[in-house]
Amino acid sequence: MLMVLPLVTSVAFGEWDTALDFVISIGACLTFGFGSQLLCRTEKDLDWSHGLVVASGSWVVATILGALPHWLSGHEGSYLDAMFDVMSGYTTTGLYLLQDLDHIAHGLNMWRHLLTYAGGQGIVVIALTFLFKGTAGAYKVYVGEGKDERLLPNVVQTARAIWLVSLTYLVIGTLALWVTAMFLGQEPVRGLLHALWVFMGAWSTGGFAPQSYNTLYYHSLSYEVISVIIFIAGSFNFALHWAVWTGKRREIVRNVETISFAITLSLTVLIATFALAKAGVYPDAMALFRKAFYQLASGHTTTGFSTIYARAFVTQWGPVGMIATTIAMAIGASACSTGGGIKGIRMGVMTKAILQDIRKLISPESAVVRAKFHHVKDVALDDGLVRTAFTITVLYVTLYGAGAVLGSLHGIPFVDSAFEIVSAASNTGLSCGVTTPMMPWDMKVVYLIAMWLGRLEFMSVFALFGFLVSMVRGR
Repeated sequence: MLMVLPLVTSVAFGEWDTALDFVISIGACLTFGFGSQLLCRTEKDLDWSHGLVVASGSWVVATILGALPHWLSGHEGSYLDAMFDVMSGYTTTGLYLLQDLDHIAHGLNMWRHLLTYAGGQGIVVIALTFLFKGTAGAYKVYVGEGKDERLLPNVVQTARAIWLVSLTYLVIGTLALWVTAMFLGQEPVRGLLHALWVFMGAWSTGGFAPQSYNTLYYHSLSYEVISVIIFIAGSFNFALHWAVWTGKRREIVRNVETISFAITLSLTVLIATFALAKAGVYPDAMALFRKAFYQLASGHTTTGFSTIYARAFVTQWGPVGMIATTIAMAIGASACSTGGGIKGIRMGVMTKAILQDIRKLISPESAVVRAKFHHVKDVALDDGLVRTAFTITVLYVTLYGAGAVLGSLHGIPFVDSAFEIVSAASNTGLSCGVTTPMMPWDMKVVYLIAMWLGRLEFMSVFALFGFLVSMVRGR
């Protein structure tokens, strides 16, 4: 279904080879879809393990099939590279191995950005919105994709509400960027395509851009300001958007995720700004703040847009600036948003838990110490929430550490290696130059899996591996 729009784009611009690539790919998708429907049809409801397996498995199948147009285009070095780029798109990461980006067909560019826009809302959310007839088993699949919040009582209605929010912003954001592009001198059709694609990359916190220079290509303060507004909005929880839409505007300043985001973004911007000022990288305070805030906000929201060259992180920002950016990427955006990373709500829960323990230590033994936080409503802090927050955080940190060690074994400096794997696993997409078509194949595989694990937040992927092991054992 998603390939129809890039096919139409290819036909509209007379890109017949690209159009044929999409016809072949659509045929492969239809064959697989109808074939699996015949073989796997069942009237049974899904249990929790089935829901998790279906969610994580659907991402693998979508990646394998979605890579076909990339591979057929001739711009990828191998099918692994094509799968890397498609997984990066679906997971809203933004790293890519595609070659000669500045000269690819409009149809393929439309496909890249549609991948990241659809992936931001979630593949399962698309299925729930357009393909599910009932609600049986729907919530279990929805949770398997790393989302667990209901904006409305019915999970299918929740999925449709997410799309309503996203499509409304799509119209407003694209128009704002298009008008700006016209003032910058882009011709109307090209300006509209760039505005649409940059919006998709920003709102989904995906980081794909139509030019290899990313948003540095535009050299425009107004373009940067609009893109920052879009990707910060995209990084917020859909429940927060829905609360504001329904009149609860104070939620913006009360929600634990927005408070956590404001504090950690301010701290990392301060650290990077201090390091850059000390090194004298930029000529004045305005240029310094503009560059530091844009890269840190992009990293913290896990967007991956950049207004500096990739190697500038190493040659100009240095270890302190890179570590500040790495911390911002590691923490990431809000839960139930288009972003990745550990998530602001878990940072808030863990901070509240630590403060609660300190209060218990300094309070009389008879005192009853309770803590709560505000996320759409007041929520009491209990052991289950704290344990879950620490468990997911430990898994993210373990993944970050393992990937950094792998890069070091290939001779990459540890800070560079940590920067790149955190960018992949948190689904950010900023690069310091490690991710190229020439990188070792095992690093490509690990980064691809890291993007998948980070986007689905581990549990549904673990359930899929457990299911495969059970099949091998014949259980």
